[in-house]
Amino acid sequence: MALPIEDYAMIGDCHTAALVGRTGSIDWLCLPRFDSPSTFGALLGTEEHGRWLLAPTDARSTSTRRYLDGTFLLVTRWDTPDGVVEVTDLMPHGDRRADVIRRIRGISGNVELRQELAIRFDYADAMPWMRQAPEYGSNAVIGIAGPDAVIVRGPALHATNHYHESVFTVAAGETVDIVLTWYPSHRPAPGPLDVDEQIEDTTAWWREWASRSEPPALYRHEVERSLLVLRALTHEDTGGIVAAATTSLPEEFGGSRNWDYRYTWIRDASLTLSALMLYGYEDEAGHWRHWLLRAIAGDPADIQIMYGLSGERRLPESELTSLPGYNGSSPVRVGNGASDQYQGDIFGELMIALREARRIGVDEDQYSWPLQRSLLGFLEETWQRPDNGIWEIRGPQVAFTHSRAMIWAAFACGVEAVETYGLDGPVERWRELRDTIRHEIETEGYDPVRNTFRQHYGTSEVDASLLLLSQIGFVPADDPRMLGTVAAIEEDLLRDGLLLRYRTESGVDGLPGGEHPFLACSFWLVQQYAHSGRLDDAVALMDRLVGLCNDVGLLSEEYDVEGHRQVGNTPQAFSHLALVRSADAIARATAVR
Repeated sequence: MALPIEDYAMIGDCHTAALVGRTGSIDWLCLPRFDSPSTFGALLGTEEHGRWLLAPTDARSTSTRRYLDGTFLLVTRWDTPDGVVEVTDLMPHGDRRADVIRRIRGISGNVELRQELAIRFDYADAMPWMRQAPEYGSNAVIGIAGPDAVIVRGPALHATNHYHESVFTVAAGETVDIVLTWYPSHRPAPGPLDVDEQIEDTTAWWREWASRSEPPALYRHEVERSLLVLRALTHEDTGGIVAAATTSLPEEFGGSRNWDYRYTWIRDASLTLSALMLYGYEDEAGHWRHWLLRAIAGDPADIQIMYGLSGERRLPESELTSLPGYNGSSPVRVGNGASDQYQGDIFGELMIALREARRIGVDEDQYSWPLQRSLLGFLEETWQRPDNGIWEIRGPQVAFTHSRAMIWAAFACGVEAVETYGLDGPVERWRELRDTIRHEIETEGYDPVRNTFRQHYGTSEVDASLLLLSQIGFVPADDPRMLGTVAAIEEDLLRDGLLLRYRTESGVDGLPGGEHPFLACSFWLVQQYAHSGRLDDAVALMDRLVGLCNDVGLLSEEYDVEGHRQVGNTPQAFSHLALVRSADAIARATAVR
């Protein structure tokens, strides 16, 4: 069985990421990109599906772990009856290679360690041909299957059944390095790394990036780690931001709500960008805008809700038979069928992010404003179209209130761009549409009997996404209708103090089974509390939420309140960007209290 999701830490190089368990096993790694087939897939199966274990041989050993401050270098300290060692796991940044370094440093005594390497390319569907490769350095081992190859340098590895292993001892003051490098199998194996140099350079790069922001004193550590997560999930070359580093971690253990999140959602990327811009990351804003321009170039009618890391449009969803799923939760999916959906809210998130970029001084270029005008022109003709909504409902399309409010926000951003920044556009028409949509939402999207906004027109159900209506400025946070919406959401969607996205029992999503509280929704409630004068409630809920972070500060998508476990793909950009914005909301509310 795979470890609990919260027992994994992430390391990454801004091209891909690995999950390292408390046991010292790397159980998930796709090379060379986030969305590449897995090389280690034990997370979605067993050790037979690929892993890289490095741990003391003594079963009495215990471990603690931490990131080096301001970095994604993971340090695991192993205490054994015979001594202490530290293992530093990292993926070097900036070397233009796909490397994993595992450095073992002896602290005291003499510690015997075991290394077990089971490489399984192509989602565990390709067993590699392994050979000793002394021509590439002593103790080098190469594994090849199809287009993929890896070379591993370190203590001598020996074949045992279908994996390779080594047992070696590290004494106090001694350092042992193990390096795995992926490369295309048609090319020669790359040469060895200068491990000292890579550790120094990677540490300096992460810390320089982290130093550009000044998180609020309250929740400083959690905000810094969340910002680092958002950067780690951003592909350095393309600017694409993946929603998470994993695929198919279940929303319900044993259930079928298992999706591939290793792609770039317009919504998630826009919100991630907004969170980064709160702390002055202007370069990331420009980089992402270039990604956006490339990805959605052409007819606005062809815009997708999500793309591949380089802007790929074809993301067909398929089910794998080579991986049985996280603790049996199947199917394991690659690709995402939601890429074919229409979700009207993405236009609002996109326009808000670009508006915020203007506000912090990112100048429009010859393409960016024409793109926004084109999108608004498309909305002029299609704004009344039913959609699948923010939650990618796989049932019938309806008029989701949140989606309509985000379309309202898109036109509001267009009006501001003309009136405040002097950009050209049909402001009278946009102003009229903005006001027409507001009127429709206030009549069709509002339930006067219960004094709450509705999940969608014609229903009495509510939805956690309605909390965003105040955050985008559609209504003030203390508006009686907003307070009524909060009361209805608290009544219908709270589960042991944490928010569900919506009631799956309503059948709106067209899927079997249920799910657990969605962490971003509870962070939205924190923001609503902070903005509406309920600061004590905001802090109490925030304290509980940050307490759900694992020992190295990572959050997945959802939380099982009964099993006290993280649930869903991890680490989840949506959860971490919501944490960042919640901390900012509390800081602002505290300042004016």
